[in-house]
Amino acid sequence: MRRLGVLGTMVWDTIHERDPGRDAPIEEWGGIAYALAAFDAVVEGDWELFPILKIGSDMRERADQFLQTLQHVGSVDGVRTVPEPNNRVELYYHEAGRRCERLTGGVPGWSAEELLPLAHACDALYVNFIAGWELDLVAAGILREATPGLVYCDLHSLMLGIGPDGVRVLRPLESWREWLACFDIVQLNEDELLTLAEEWGDPWQLGAEVLGPLTRALLVTRGQEGAVWMATRRFWDDPLASGTGPFANAGDAVLSGRVDGDPGAHDPDPTGCGDVWGITCFASLLSGRSLTASMRRANRVAARNASFRGAGGLATYLRSRSGLLLTEDG
Repeated sequence: MRRLGVLGTMVWDTIHERDPGRDAPIEEWGGIAYALAAFDAVVEGDWELFPILKIGSDMRERADQFLQTLQHVGSVDGVRTVPEPNNRVELYYHEAGRRCERLTGGVPGWSAEELLPLAHACDALYVNFIAGWELDLVAAGILREATPGLVYCDLHSLMLGIGPDGVRVLRPLESWREWLACFDIVQLNEDELLTLAEEWGDPWQLGAEVLGPLTRALLVTRGQEGAVWMATRRFWDDPLASGTGPFANAGDAVLSGRVDGDPGAHDPDPTGCGDVWGITCFASLLSGRSLTASMRRANRVAARNASFRGAGGLATYLRSRSGLLLTEDG
């Protein structure tokens, strides 16, 4: 079996005002749990999950119960218990599906020394910044060198600061060129792209400048409108091509395009959709699908997630005929 390392943070969500007419908040697993559940549903071929997680001791038993519901977890050797309280997020929803996040908890990030043997045990790696401090820039660079296959990253909370009241706020990313160079494929949403490309004013110019030998593709999610992509021609031609030398020359042409969204739910819940989108896209690439086919599949699966509440039971729902037709490739 080939092993996909999934590095992120499991978060206990308390969700307010998501469902009209419901006064009491909802509590459920969130964070990287969405990606783990989605991979369990969409995986193809001989890939298995290798979660790389730190769990607060107060929630380890519940986390184990969740992981045991997944069919494709090959090992939990990368799951560590820490004495700090597990991360918790309060989500307050308002117009157009946007939300305010308030974070508490103290699960620490990973050092390069901790991650090195875990990266060596993986054939590919998916990194999702749920807390925002899962690893620092030094560890990210070492992780890239140690992982033999593609490294995918959802920047997400790496670009979020924390105010004095714990509310997450979008901010510019320091050393962003160095961060992008640590990953083959980078996922971000429209707001994050605009923040990243502030000095250009034109996000497409950013893509043309940063894509090349190290970062090979930028994937930009746009909610129900789908996603757009920028990629080197060599990545577009064959995403799984690899070797010991540079993947693409510095002057390799940069291509771009868009993939329309899936109609999805009538009353969509965006919680976890970006996480489901990213892991589905990456798993599809690893199974040999083209970039656009992988993104189209990711749009469809994320739309199905929008009609489901929470990560518990999500894998079963997505595997069901009403939730996801895995045989569809279009």
